[in-house]
Amino acid sequence: MMHSNSRKWFVLFTKPRNELKVTERLTRIGVEVYTPTKIEVRQWSDRIKKVTTPLLPSMVLVQVLEKEIDRVFEIPGVVRFLFEHGKRASVSNEEVMAMRSYLEDKAAEAEKGLTVGDVVKVPLLEQQATLLFIKGKKCLAQLQKLGAIVSFQLQ
Repeated sequence: MMHSNSRKWFVLFTKPRNELKVTERLTRIGVEVYTPTKIEVRQWSDRIKKVTTPLLPSMVLVQVLEKEIDRVFEIPGVVRFLFEHGKRASVSNEEVMAMRSYLEDKAAEAEKGLTVGDVVKVPLLEQQATLLFIKGKKCLAQLQKLGAIVSFQLQ
C-alpha cells in the first residue's frame, strides 16, 4: 500500500512534441520532473542545427506525492499517466538515477570524442590518418603515408 507522503516517479504522457514544454511548465510549479534527452544534428536545405530531442517520445517522468498527483493536469500538454495492470505505473528512484547517470556519462564521452583534423589509427590497416569527416560512427580519413581517403567505423 502506498503512503500519501511518499514521493514516487510516474510516467506521464504528453501531447506529441510537447515533452520539453511540459517539463518546463511542471518545473515552474514546483514538480520534480525528468525528461531524458539527446542532442541530434538536423540538416535542412539551408542550415545544419543541433536540436535537443527527448529519448522517450511523448513521455516525461514526474516525482510527486500521491495526494498531489492531480496537480500535473493543470499543465497544458499533459495527457494522462501510464497505467500497468490497472494501477498507475511507477518507476523506481534507482532506475531514474541509473538513466541519468548513463546519459551523463554518454554526454561526457561525446565531449571527449574525435573531431575533424584529429590523427587516428585506421582499424585493419594500422595506418595513421587525418579525420576529414565524422557522422555518428562513420568516418572518412586521409592516410598520412599514401594520401588515399578511406572510410571506416569507430568502435
